[in-house]
Amino acid sequence: MRAAYIEQTGSINQIIIGELPRPKLTDSEVLVKAIAVSVNFVDTFVRAGGFKTKLTFPFVIGRDAVGTVVKVGTKVDNFKIGELVWTNSMGYDGRQGTTSEFVAVPKERLFAVPDGVDPVKLVASIHSSATAAILLCDILQVEPDHSLLVEGAAGHVGSKLVSLAKPLGLDVATTSNKRDFAKLTKQGVDSTYDYHQPISNIVETFDYIVDTSGKVDLQANLDKLKLRGQVGLITAPSTNKFTFDARQMYTSTKSIKGFVISHATLTQLQNAGHLLNKSFATGELLDDEILQLPMEQAAKAQKMLVEGQTKNQKIILKMS
Repeated sequence: MRAAYIEQTGSINQIIIGELPRPKLTDSEVLVKAIAVSVNFVDTFVRAGGFKTKLTFPFVIGRDAVGTVVKVGTKVDNFKIGELVWTNSMGYDGRQGTTSEFVAVPKERLFAVPDGVDPVKLVASIHSSATAAILLCDILQVEPDHSLLVEGAAGHVGSKLVSLAKPLGLDVATTSNKRDFAKLTKQGVDSTYDYHQPISNIVETFDYIVDTSGKVDLQANLDKLKLRGQVGLITAPSTNKFTFDARQMYTSTKSIKGFVISHATLTQLQNAGHLLNKSFATGELLDDEILQLPMEQAAKAQKMLVEGQTKNQKIILKMS
């Protein structure tokens, strides 16, 4: 089968496009013929060796995919041949990736594509949408009638946080470029703020704050939290340096919670998958701008992502 893979971790030049044996199926796996694969920053970290995880070489790159079931293991009774399915947790922890003609996916890591949903739009969404869903529901454990500030709300994860937060009963405020205010207001955002202005200018305080860009001072965000408020960290400034008033934080019962989806539990991934499918079925979370490239340009796709050449588009590799 045709695949994009590496023989060792390293530079983008390590990515090979070539033939590999079709994966052998275990009793609890589903063989999927891939249609499209998304390209995420975490894929570049795994390829480069920056994210330490168990890999077996040759290692197929990629983690998210959508495709068609072509074969099921003897212990699989919840998927049928010909069914459209998706996955978002391959390509790490010893599991081969998805950028290949065929992918063997454990049945517990697979979800059906809701009827009528565009598979390419879906695969473009799932990484950022699952990150947002797990952060809100499992990490911050948000409660209705509380307030959330999303910083950098026009980005991939930021927009998904907004879309998911409103049905959860949250009052949502955002920071973004002014040109994005109308779009965010249409999504139901209660208050929009220009991200060029200091957070200290905002009069409101919040129960939850998520900085999607890593560009806001941590103490500035802590100052904008209510009693028992929480900051969710999904990125960090390039300096990786923080200072904050520890006494002020703990005496106000505030907390800082970090999260990366690579450390999500299987239960968290499954709960997020079911939640996302409900949104996908009603046309939600499917508004990413998409750049489609053939699988043979897997190295170019990672290079574009690393060098910031995507113009906020989600890169999708088409398998045929």
